[in-house]
Amino acid sequence: MPKIFKNPTEMIAARNEWHMQGLTIGFVPTMGALHEGHAELIKNARSDNQIVVLSIFVNPTQFNQKEDFEKYPSTIEKDLEIAKKLGVDAVFTPQYDDIYPDNYRYVLAENDFSKKLCGKDRPGHFDGVLTIVMKLFNIVKPSKAYFGEKDFQQLELIKGMVSAFFMDLEIVPVAIVREADGLAKSSRNVRLNSDGRALAPKIYKIITNAKTAEAAEKELRTAGFVVDYVTDIGNRRFVAVKTNLTHDGSEVRLIDNAKI
Repeated sequence: MPKIFKNPTEMIAARNEWHMQGLTIGFVPTMGALHEGHAELIKNARSDNQIVVLSIFVNPTQFNQKEDFEKYPSTIEKDLEIAKKLGVDAVFTPQYDDIYPDNYRYVLAENDFSKKLCGKDRPGHFDGVLTIVMKLFNIVKPSKAYFGEKDFQQLELIKGMVSAFFMDLEIVPVAIVREADGLAKSSRNVRLNSDGRALAPKIYKIITNAKTAEAAEKELRTAGFVVDYVTDIGNRRFVAVKTNLTHDGSEVRLIDNAKI
């Protein structure tokens, strides 16, 4: 079983020891509810580094809706088994007061790309993301950190943050892991009921086959989704949709992107 560090003091002490030994640290920050997409991040970290650290912390500052935060799945025992199986050396599992001793008075913000796409409909979301990631980077001080391309906007913002603040680590992007029917792996997929699970693969199919973003948006609405956005930026199409085809009838938000 990997070592479990429950607060920053423990994690920093271990990290300092690894640094003294000249060991490279690969870091995979997560909110738990691990799936095959997370496993791919961990596998990449394991192959590149001498030490692999996984963090599990459901970060409240990046949730716009309290209900979404409260319904986020928690599977800590299963997550630890997955970490063990994949050869993770350490799991960092802090609590809110450990991470936010200032009670979120100090916030890291980006003033351009974070206001678009997901940021447009979720004000403050990426402030929470960038703030927690910066804190985790300062605690773990990894050589490399691994992020999936499913949250491509998040990936780009974190890469930009690392560059802007002259941080001494490499951000490693990892390709989207998909189900056999094309649905992007996501912790939120478990909230879908059978009808929602049957509908969700249409997201990827539509955004890859539609000739324009406008045509994709129309098809998604016709299929039954509430569409937050479909936008083409460069050679990539970004999408965010909502559906209430969930086990409890509440709304779940799904994102994806594809090269075009």
